Amino acid sequence: MTVLKLACATIVLTVVSTVLMLIPNWNGPAASTAAGPIDDLLTVTIVMSCFVFSLVMVALIYFVWRWRAKPGDLSDGEPIHGNTKLEIAWTLIPTIMVLFLGGYSWVVLDEIEGKEPDRMVVDVYSQQFQWSFDYREQDATSYELHVPVGRQVEFRMHALDVIHSFWVPEWRVKKDNVPGVTTHLFVTPNKTGSFQLICTELCGAGHGVMRAPVVVESQAAFEKWVRQQDSVPDRPADGKDV
Repeated sequence: MTVLKLACATIVLTVVSTVLMLIPNWNGPAASTAAGPIDDLLTVTIVMSCFVFSLVMVALIYFVWRWRAKPGDLSDGEPIHGNTKLEIAWTLIPTIMVLFLGGYSWVVLDEIEGKEPDRMVVDVYSQQFQWSFDYREQDATSYELHVPVGRQVEFRMHALDVIHSFWVPEWRVKKDNVPGVTTHLFVTPNKTGSFQLICTELCGAGHGVMRAPVVVESQAAFEKWVRQQDSVPDRPADGKDV
């Protein structure tokens, strides 16, 4: 009966804590096809975390109450060797949970990084404390990032000095720009509008202002914008792909 009560208390606390944790919109508005799978992964992680939290708290409170020392009892506790079944359980359960989350994350990553044959390539250059973008296929360069809605974009990342990190919150995906190598990020924007590119790797005194406008627009509007831009300048050679 005691085990059943503890199990019920764990379930109730898991439900309550999960509901409270899922009330905030942690990631904000979504504007890419990657946002849904990433948000779902976060939800599953929150639920599992709430379960672990509830299990530990219920067990802790019960043990403190059940085996509390009575007033005036100054004796030592009973010497025990251990409980093999319990030790197996608290090793096996977290292992299964971690392996599940790892496998789930792998599936989500594989899904959102799938390459589409008609994707557009944009070279992203980062340096203290500025972003610039080369559209080699369109022979255009800009300090603003413009992309057409509904088409996958492959961003080829180049850091010209220190490590930076490319992140548009509404797209969810994020990737570091590392000196000497070329990293790749794939995203398909599915909502038009104006957003902001943020550097999320501490890169110096001006890190907080290292941002760039992001515009997601129709294909026709994108082509019109491209015609108004300068030609692509000479750039340093690409680094090793990673």
